Amino acid sequence: MSLPRDTRDTLFLLAVIAWVVFMQIGHIPWWCSALTAVVLVWRGALTLRGQPLPGWRWRVGLLAMTLVATWLTHRTLLGRDAGVTLIVVLLALKTLELRARRDAFVVFFLGFFTLLTHFFYSQSLLTAAGILIALLGLLTALVNAHMPVGRPPLAQAARIAAGMAALGAPIMLVAFMLFPRLSPLWGVPSDGMEGRSGLSGKMRVGQIAELVLDDRLAFRVRFDSTAPPQRDLYFRGPVLTDFDGVEWKPLRSAFPPHMELQADLVVTGEPIRYEVTMEPHPQPWVFLLEAADKPPELPGMRAFMTPELQWFTRRPMMEMVRYRAEAYTQFRHGPLEPPLALQDQTALPAGFNPRTLELAQQLRREHGAGPASTPALIRATMERLRTGGYTYTLDPGVYGQHTADEFWFDRREGFCEHIASSFVILMRALDIPARIVTGYQGGELNEIDDYWTVRQRDAHAWAEVWLRGQGWVRVDPTSAVAPGRTGSLERLRAPQGAFASAIGAIDPGTAQRMREVWEAINNGWNQWVLDYTQGKQLDLLKNIGFESPSWIDLAYVLIGVVVLVSLVGAGWTLWERQQHDPWLRLLARSRQRLQGLGLDDSAHLTPRELARWARERLGDTEFAHTLGAWLLRLEAQRYAPHSPDTLATLQAEFRQMTWPKKDTR
Repeated sequence: MSLPRDTRDTLFLLAVIAWVVFMQIGHIPWWCSALTAVVLVWRGALTLRGQPLPGWRWRVGLLAMTLVATWLTHRTLLGRDAGVTLIVVLLALKTLELRARRDAFVVFFLGFFTLLTHFFYSQSLLTAAGILIALLGLLTALVNAHMPVGRPPLAQAARIAAGMAALGAPIMLVAFMLFPRLSPLWGVPSDGMEGRSGLSGKMRVGQIAELVLDDRLAFRVRFDSTAPPQRDLYFRGPVLTDFDGVEWKPLRSAFPPHMELQADLVVTGEPIRYEVTMEPHPQPWVFLLEAADKPPELPGMRAFMTPELQWFTRRPMMEMVRYRAEAYTQFRHGPLEPPLALQDQTALPAGFNPRTLELAQQLRREHGAGPASTPALIRATMERLRTGGYTYTLDPGVYGQHTADEFWFDRREGFCEHIASSFVILMRALDIPARIVTGYQGGELNEIDDYWTVRQRDAHAWAEVWLRGQGWVRVDPTSAVAPGRTGSLERLRAPQGAFASAIGAIDPGTAQRMREVWEAINNGWNQWVLDYTQGKQLDLLKNIGFESPSWIDLAYVLIGVVVLVSLVGAGWTLWERQQHDPWLRLLARSRQRLQGLGLDDSAHLTPRELARWARERLGDTEFAHTLGAWLLRLEAQRYAPHSPDTLATLQAEFRQMTWPKKDTR
């Protein structure tokens, strides 16, 4: 079925807008996606049926409803999230008054602006590919709107749009490389990172187990030399000390600052040097391999270490960041003798886990009490975990008020935070100072690019106990229940849907290989495009001859390039103005050929008159009929409203004609 041009062009534009909005579905409210879909389908139906567009009352009513819904959702009409919601709906509503070319241009530029908003949320390679498709679609619609009357094919407009994009690519590349970066790429004020999962500053039993459902990246690590054994890949995060019976939180000590515990970190051995590319997360934490005695090299930021060896910055890590760091797997930290502040590490709330307290009394009777018995009590607890029928599971069910009692005596199964929490509670019941450390453990080595990939599902909780003469010592009770979790990196997998199961059933090895290749490509994009900082720009200037470049030199170079390109463009424009339009050039070439056949003055003759002359002059020959028909089609291509011929087709036929060598009179 052949649609009228207006109908075809409108449906094509609606399809492009639908693609632009589809990529934003994960970042806009559900009602915004639904309203936009309804408006676009409604507009498409009106176009196909040839019905009039709705009046202004409909548009005003929908706009008012959008403003109210946006306010109720975001509690503001300003900011990133509210602004993106409004711009998406305005783009859809504008199609309801798409009557003239001027309205179409407004839609085009609203579409271009909406494309930019995608980078507020993601700068991944997949996002860039989707935006490139949408950009070519909008350019095609824009070019098509400028094409002459008739029904030029969309393929022709797409070819022109692709050529425009190809011509603009060098300019885009120069601007990307030379435009001074006074902040990170695409850096914008953020409204927060609602909906992004990750480690929290507090822990409720069962919380970390939920992260195993999240397969997104936390960070990537590349070691300068051989990576440590997998059992030593502990990336330290929040340390949790205060326990109210339900939730673990960071320490809020009642002791004065001069009496609080200090880090007292002492490292030995050779440092492990590595580089981390960390995904954005809504906390100021910097995840470092245990243990680091020096701050990481963060671009434009400073990191600080707490007495619990946790590293953090002054602001949330809302953008992807790459940093270098050093770690020592051989270390000790904390006081060697028991200060008063250690009392915070043995506190337990009253009225919780009575059976665990009884278990502590039993262990004391069996192994003794006091500092000398502490190692034996820890070994006995770990042996109980290994041999007591305890299992490591993602879905142990909902724990009640006495979480440690349920783990030790009833359920005997849990995820890492169930095990760590129950272990620390038992240690404190034994008067052994203990606390919970959260972070990430392990990861997967991508053999394509030699990066370790650490995901949210690698989130982990372990324990630290204090021993006289040794300080804080890491004890991972999960390793006693499931040695594969920290040794060979055995991971619990979330239940998969039908689609994921079907893919996994094809060939796990092939699927894993494909995933590694994709992640290596995406990581290369992150390293060389998203992490193209001002430092790399200045290094580029050094390579082309600047001794000590600054951002001012970058500006000068960019201005010079812009001036040069402008001069080249101006020269091209002057040259182009001296040329005729392609149709007139083709007509002039045909006149020149006819002059070689005896036509004296053809400057004033139309294609139809030239065709008549050719038939009269050349007689009843096949060439005369072919040339005459071609000249009539050339005229129709210019002036007929629905010519089936394109200028490119006529140019190709002209080149293929076999012209007589001499006058055939």
